Amino acid sequence: MAYILIDGYNLIGIGHEDFEKARNKIIKDLQKYAALNKHSITIVFDGWKSGHEKQSRVKAGHVTTIFSRLGENADTVIKKMLLPDGSPWIVVSSDREISDYAFRKGFAAVHSEEFEFKLSSALRSAGDDNSKDDDMSIEIELNKYYEDEFEEPYTRPKGNPRQLSKKDKIKLQALRKL
Repeated sequence: MAYILIDGYNLIGIGHEDFEKARNKIIKDLQKYAALNKHSITIVFDGWKSGHEKQSRVKAGHVTTIFSRLGENADTVIKKMLLPDGSPWIVVSSDREISDYAFRKGFAAVHSEEFEFKLSSALRSAGDDNSKDDDMSIEIELNKYYEDEFEEPYTRPKGNPRQLSKKDKIKLQALRKL
């Protein structure tokens, strides 16, 4: 069982005409995923522009949905939840600031695209969608993303080149749990 903390709009993305529909779909998918793998999932959405005066929290099955209060963004809520004596979270966010903060606090951080790949793979193998072509296209897109995103000029890394960094080891362990 893993405790997964998700930055909601990072996972959904911005290419949607109807955010409410996209938000409801991802919550349904997460409920199926949580039931399959017995994970406890918390997804946090921004409410800082059009939210309520108080933070709202809805629990359905193994998925808790949190909407931050008016004037507060999801990043702030996520940072508050990352307490050393709390749940051993796996943080899902495309936001580098959140990922770095999670790592500094001793938690694993996984990029949203990586989690989305794991989520869709799990739902496909559970019988939600039997098309293998979609699975391959997601993997190809994920590889393209990493090629484009992480092209940096070569600098010789310090340490043993055959060993993963501490951050990468923690991330790999988290991905295996998902």
